[in-house]
Amino acid sequence: MGKLGSLVMVVVSACMAVGIAGASSNFIKSSCSKTTYPAVCVSSLSVYASRIQQDPQSLVETALSLSLNRSQSTKAFVAKCNRLKGLKSREYAALKDCAEEIGDSVDRLRRSLKELTLCKQQGKDFAWHISNVETWVSSALTDDTTCGDGFSGKALSGKIKDSIRASMLNLAQVTSNALSLINQYAAKH
Repeated sequence: MGKLGSLVMVVVSACMAVGIAGASSNFIKSSCSKTTYPAVCVSSLSVYASRIQQDPQSLVETALSLSLNRSQSTKAFVAKCNRLKGLKSREYAALKDCAEEIGDSVDRLRRSLKELTLCKQQGKDFAWHISNVETWVSSALTDDTTCGDGFSGKALSGKIKDSIRASMLNLAQVTSNALSLINQYAAKH
């Protein structure tokens, strides 16, 4: 009976874990369905389902952290590209401008993540803090878009342009999704 009881406990625990994981995945899918890039949202956040579970605050924090991490990676990539030899002067100028925009984006997202922790305390200050987060994430998205726009047109071509634009597109999608999830979270409070 002891072995059977242990086996039953293992099976029950496994079933509960599967149920929680399924509920977490459904919560993420449901939340992401209202974003501009739902497939990107689900694929990027599903990895964190066990941490997010069904907690809206955790979902928003994770989405914002992901956006910040992508911004930091993109900033490092732009800096690396800026050290390449043989680029056109227009490419160097666009990379310099982009580095500044992405630096601003990283700062805004970092500040937003800190501000979001203040939203845990419900109360009259919630609206103030979440408004700050929405504003700063929106500004970060504008920074991302501005960087990508610097590589448009016929004056620039080649691998640098394609690489930067692809990186900026992914970053803008992740940041847009984070902003959408933040707006959903704000609307429910």
